[in-house]
Amino acid sequence: YDILEPASGHLACGDSGKGKLCDLSVIMNYVEHFFHRGDQLKGRRVLITAGPTQEALDPVRYLTNHSSGKMGYALAQAALDMGAEVTLISGPVQLQPPAQAQVIRVTTAVEMFEAVRAHYETADFIIKAAAVGDYRPLHVSEQKIKKEGDSLR
Repeated sequence: YDILEPASGHLACGDSGKGKLCDLSVIMNYVEHFFHRGDQLKGRRVLITAGPTQEALDPVRYLTNHSSGKMGYALAQAALDMGAEVTLISGPVQLQPPAQAQVIRVTTAVEMFEAVRAHYETADFIIKAAAVGDYRPLHVSEQKIKKEGDSLR
């Protein structure tokens, strides 16, 4: 037997959190891959980064990019399909991660770097598919930056 963990989201009782029934597509994908697992990567550990990073400018705004994370999540599923143990380090995305992957959620480039550093030594393969931000501010404003004038020059 195997266990598919519940999803997080809005619950019937009115609360939000872990305990929600997974989407049917997630359940079907899990069952399909459970019975069709390969063994090419059996016993191997794969570390994959995915998605964008966000760098705060102030409590409201941040710099980011348009990465969806789809490539990293697809690679994670493919590695799982080949029997690997997968650790997926993911920036903020709107995707449901593969059910069997260990997911580490991060927001900033520094958080992603630290997560990779904490796990790379135990990985047999590392795939860096994340779209890590190229810039971050030297200082993050503690308050929302006020608009000055009518343009953003």
